[in-house]
Amino acid sequence: MKLFITNATVCDPQSAWNGKVCDLVLQNGVIEKIISSAKKSQAPAGFKTLDVKGQWVLPGLFDLRCYSTEPGFEYKDDISSLAATALAGGYTALALLPDTQPAVQTKAAIHFLLSKAEQLPVQLFPYSALTHQLEGKEMNELFDLFQAGAIGFTDADKSVMNAGVLLRAMQYASIFGGKIFIHAEDIHLSSGGRMHEGYTSVNLGLKGIPNMSEEIMVMRNIELAKYAGTPLHFSHISSKGSVELIRKAKKQGLSITCDVAVAHLIYTDEQLQSFDTNYKLNPPLRTKADQKALWEGIIDGTINCIVSDHKPEDSEHKVLEFEYAATGMIMLQTAFALLLMHKPSSVLVNHLITCLCHQPREILNMESISLTEGKKAELTVFNPKEKWMLNEQTNLSKSKNSTCWNQTIQGRFSYTINKNKLYKL
Repeated sequence: MKLFITNATVCDPQSAWNGKVCDLVLQNGVIEKIISSAKKSQAPAGFKTLDVKGQWVLPGLFDLRCYSTEPGFEYKDDISSLAATALAGGYTALALLPDTQPAVQTKAAIHFLLSKAEQLPVQLFPYSALTHQLEGKEMNELFDLFQAGAIGFTDADKSVMNAGVLLRAMQYASIFGGKIFIHAEDIHLSSGGRMHEGYTSVNLGLKGIPNMSEEIMVMRNIELAKYAGTPLHFSHISSKGSVELIRKAKKQGLSITCDVAVAHLIYTDEQLQSFDTNYKLNPPLRTKADQKALWEGIIDGTINCIVSDHKPEDSEHKVLEFEYAATGMIMLQTAFALLLMHKPSSVLVNHLITCLCHQPREILNMESISLTEGKKAELTVFNPKEKWMLNEQTNLSKSKNSTCWNQTIQGRFSYTINKNKLYKL
């Protein structure tokens, strides 16, 4: 591919060109040259010109937490539709959770996903189940799975209640540099809960899930990491108390990282007054005070990454009484635009790009893809002024469990460059 992108506003805090309007020369999958657009350069001979005046160019987004519905749940989404949805949302890489059917806990399952990825426009990085069948009782063959290509180990939305199992897994994985990603939930405290425990749950007459159910497990697992002297990553934290505990652990020098889901940054439990099952999540949407603490964690670096937590569900599991509905929402195609629409003024675009692009790769010890000469051309173009709707015509997922269905969204990706190809979105 030979491509000359002109009049692009660079949005990348790791680039010397951040905030400037530039021309980019891309060839053979590499950023060969970046020039100020003020110099009115011409495209080199044989290069295709792409004029993106008024649009942003940013590194491809990396989703550290995405539900894979293949194998086993292809009627909700398959790998191909998942990749198309991600590409339209500016993502060039996805980390896939292992709670499929069967679970991803064998070398064959890892190889299946990696072979699927070869023909797709995005990279796929599979997690392996941390414990057998994600039951939290017996550690899987972590080293063999790591060698097969697993980027990390997690039991997805299931909490490892047995502290001894988790401690041994942390100690073993640290020997070969394996990463462990933990969902923090005391299931004895959250059992039977349908939403966050608070004023809204009482008003609606729904059994609540207290912040404490997450925070107790965050506290316990920090202590395990401290005892073992190993890294640990907390997935989709949701409460103010969790942010405070992780902030304190980082100040103590512990190797603790964490992420937050888009939904917990842009919605609160008040949205559930409509009984819209698309707002039913795990962990549940919390209060405005929790939401404020999460944004503050983004600003000060306590929270490392923002994840989509994209979870397709069919109507059979979503369009029914709130109490019986499955948790989860689709988010890949709309995540970046919704964050821009809902973020506080104190949160900069740079904060979002750091959390959506750079720090996920850093946590996984991957190569940086900043908009810098000589770096890999893995980038995407975003039009911040375009307005559109997510509906039957525009939705690329097989599922429709989105909270912004048929609503106006401002900001849309127009092009993505990945694997030495240009994709018009």
